Amino acid sequence: MVVPGHTPQQMQAAAESAAVAPVLPAERPRPPKPRSRMMRQYDLVERVRSYNPDTNEDLLNRAYVYAMKAHGSQTRASGDPYFTHPLEVAAILTDLKLDDATIVAALLHDTIEDTEATRAEIDRFFGPEIGALVEGLTKLKRLELVSREAKQAENLRKLLLAIADDVRVLLVKLADRLHNMRTLEFVPEASRRRIAEETLDIYAPLAGRMGMQEMREELEDLSFRTLDPQAYGVVMQRLDALADRNRNLIGEIESQLARKFRDHGLTARVFGRRKRPFSIWTKMERKSIGFEQLSDIFGFRVIMPDLESCYRALGIVHTTWPVVPGRFKDYISTPKQNDYRSIHTTVIGPGKQRVELQIRTEDMDQIAELGIAAHAFYKDDIGSPTELLKRESNAFAWLRHTIGILSESANPEEFLEHTKLELFHDQVFCFTPKGKLIALPRHANVIDFAYAVHTDVGNSAVGCKINGKFAALSSELQNGDEVEVLTSDAQSAPPSAWETLAITGKARAAIRRATRTAVRDQYAGLGRRIVERLFERTKLEYADDKLKGALPRLARASIEDVMAAVGRGEIKASDVARAMYPDYKEERVVRYGAKKTAAPAAKAAAPTAEPARGAFAIPISGLNSGLPVKFAPNGGAVPGDRIVGIVTPGEGITIYPIQSPALKDFEDEPERWLDVRWDVDETTPQRFPARIKVENVNEPGSLAQVATVIAEHDGNIDNISMSRRSPDFTELTIDLEVYDLKHLSAIINQLRAKTIVARVDRVNG
Repeated sequence: MVVPGHTPQQMQAAAESAAVAPVLPAERPRPPKPRSRMMRQYDLVERVRSYNPDTNEDLLNRAYVYAMKAHGSQTRASGDPYFTHPLEVAAILTDLKLDDATIVAALLHDTIEDTEATRAEIDRFFGPEIGALVEGLTKLKRLELVSREAKQAENLRKLLLAIADDVRVLLVKLADRLHNMRTLEFVPEASRRRIAEETLDIYAPLAGRMGMQEMREELEDLSFRTLDPQAYGVVMQRLDALADRNRNLIGEIESQLARKFRDHGLTARVFGRRKRPFSIWTKMERKSIGFEQLSDIFGFRVIMPDLESCYRALGIVHTTWPVVPGRFKDYISTPKQNDYRSIHTTVIGPGKQRVELQIRTEDMDQIAELGIAAHAFYKDDIGSPTELLKRESNAFAWLRHTIGILSESANPEEFLEHTKLELFHDQVFCFTPKGKLIALPRHANVIDFAYAVHTDVGNSAVGCKINGKFAALSSELQNGDEVEVLTSDAQSAPPSAWETLAITGKARAAIRRATRTAVRDQYAGLGRRIVERLFERTKLEYADDKLKGALPRLARASIEDVMAAVGRGEIKASDVARAMYPDYKEERVVRYGAKKTAAPAAKAAAPTAEPARGAFAIPISGLNSGLPVKFAPNGGAVPGDRIVGIVTPGEGITIYPIQSPALKDFEDEPERWLDVRWDVDETTPQRFPARIKVENVNEPGSLAQVATVIAEHDGNIDNISMSRRSPDFTELTIDLEVYDLKHLSAIINQLRAKTIVARVDRVNG
């Protein structure tokens, strides 16, 4: 196994020392300290030539010299020449056996950002392929954003979009972050913590999702050591002590396993390894257990020559030792999204010890450790590395798909949130009724499943069956569940509340997008009504084609954008008219002294048997309208009232009774008036808001008598306020909920019949 950051000489020295001093076979050396001397040109060339005999030495030499001169006298926080950093990044990538272009991009990755070098100059000296790689690694500068999170998100968005074009950008970025983490001790403490948090939040999970477990684990441990050095020290101390106590036992288990496989004619490479400090710590926190209660600190890998041997080895293990229930997983038949393939099982093995085994082939082991970097990028006959991964890597396919979803996020913070959701999760595997496998994060529910099947399935989901039984859409899914999503054509957009229930970034992004579209459609419909109402009143001709020609004057890309802007109150209907007819002048209502003439729309909204010609009849049923609808804030309206709708851009429609004095405030804006009518279902009665003022005698029990009358007549009191008008009388303002005008009138008449009530009036706000 190649360890990032180690030279061939270091690896040879480690191998020689291993022959003398006993160490755990799978124990990986801790991250090396920065080299005492800077790597020379010939050192770098030799590292590349060791795995790629056809390397372009001239290209490597020119990049080495160019980067060294570009960085000049710049230094790092440690005091070392800055050029040592791109050299170390290149060294990490040579351990991953990457192609010449990637190594050169590593040498140059900070030149555009931190020196006088330009993209044009990089293209001229090294070609556009390398220039594109370097630019993809360059952070956005001079971002005028409010928060650090927004700046972080925009830089991450740029990086991910560059990765979608060329996966090598990701490999250089991860190597860059790894070396920065190895030398983090020299960075000021405030920045050190921020960098470690960002690494743990984004870059370590990103490496894991690309299958690069070796790099992910080192990034996690380095972050853990920075963020919680005390916990890191305690875990390391316990691990070292445990390793000393169990050194012989681990060797015995390895020997017995290897011997058992040989007895059955199988050649296997068996070695033990202990889990990393961060992995152990997170498990202790997740399960709320102490270090002594962990039973799987040490695991054993069984490397077999071929796929068939893996399953034969599994049969030998399961027929020799008792299996621990619930600890078997076959990631060979159902690989993880990051291409990881292995058989996991736990048995009560030699010495009655619990033994965790991972059984896989050599190729699977390489992919398990190096992920997408396990592909031989330096070969000339494979085509573009990105095209290769499109064909062979599920991990890269997931990344490209995720980037496509995340790039639609409305703002930087939302993008960052969804990115973290997509990066952080273990998996559960569920099935559609037709047997299609759907991989989801742990704690995912049916809503996430529906959107994983297809966005349209998620948007139209109304119910589900889990393993043949009806269940809630919010039900958490378990491994092996068969899920059938029930859909309805009547539901074109999901409830916005689903966003808080969904776990996956894909589902949340789709729900948010569908909600935005539905709201936009509502405002566009509202805006179109306002515009057409104005054009009818002014007797101007309206046509979409004519508005289309006026779009540049309104600074909108489409007619729907214009209508939605009118509905939200961002553009006035008169602005639309003026854009289409430059000579248009907005009409004003004529006033005669202190008296205002009634606006045409107000007349149209007057009580009539049928809506006036040209007015809009919008059926409403309480608050269940397709458009945002609410009742007048001071007094409401009830069925039986003649009503009018007032459009408030950005808010929707407010329903007023025609006798409401508040309507005078809208006489100068006739295009906001809509003729509306009730559409109440009498089979399912519902209550509506009304307000009354009651003047009653100020004596004990008078309030109770008023409340009793309302209750006996099936009214519902929503709110009461009291004011003392005189020593003898109290005025009550009561907000009621009643079925209709007849119901309200009956309550008012019964109150007037009480001797303690002096006066009752309905309030029309």
